[in-house]
Amino acid sequence: MSAVEVAVLLVAGVGQRLRPLTDDRPKALVDVGGETILARAVRLLVASGVRELVVATGYREDAVRGALAGCPVPVRYCPNPAYDRTQNSVSLLLCREAVGSRAFYKLDGDVLFDPRVLDRLRAAGGPARLVAAVERRDDLGDEEMKVLVDGDRITAFGKHLDPRASFGESIGIELVGAEVAPRLFAGLEAAGAAGETSLYYEDVYARMVEGGLDARAADVSDLAWTEIDTPDDLERARRLVASGRLDPAG
Repeated sequence: MSAVEVAVLLVAGVGQRLRPLTDDRPKALVDVGGETILARAVRLLVASGVRELVVATGYREDAVRGALAGCPVPVRYCPNPAYDRTQNSVSLLLCREAVGSRAFYKLDGDVLFDPRVLDRLRAAGGPARLVAAVERRDDLGDEEMKVLVDGDRITAFGKHLDPRASFGESIGIELVGAEVAPRLFAGLEAAGAAGETSLYYEDVYARMVEGGLDARAADVSDLAWTEIDTPDDLERARRLVASGRLDPAG
């Protein structure tokens, strides 16, 4: 698949478990090894060919705008006024107009990742396909967003899935094909209209898979990544950055 020119970053949440670091900024603006989570993601996306950012904001949008004031590519902001009482499916839906019918990367705003994750997604992508970066794991618990697969085809998404039957964890980075994007936003809209504002976007992916969506797992088990929710996560992330494992040249 050719270069993907649009990326959606979900940075609306409070990051409650990282207070007081998030008293005046969202979690994506927490420093990890001399660079914020957001700054690193933007740098890697631009290097991969992304030419426009769509940023779903909520908590302390002013801080996000300030941090991206010198961004080398255009940024469109999509505020979620109900960020403190809705889930990420609502924030993603609010990016609909900005994205339109274009292929896009979707990134959670609390993930650090090896840039080759984007290469894996692009290699497996296609206009009518959703590709999720997945790490194979045999120690999954209740909190991980799990996937079932048949070959590389994803047959189910969900935190509720049986860990023993699951292939691994969806790490929060996907590539949504141009033909999938309108269907995804329609699914998100339907969920919102039904009052299902507590759904994760992966819950909508799951419904689309049940409806025949071609969803694929890009195996990134050999690549470093981490999600940051707690102070312990943050310390692990800082050690990971210091180790150089997030740098493919290292």
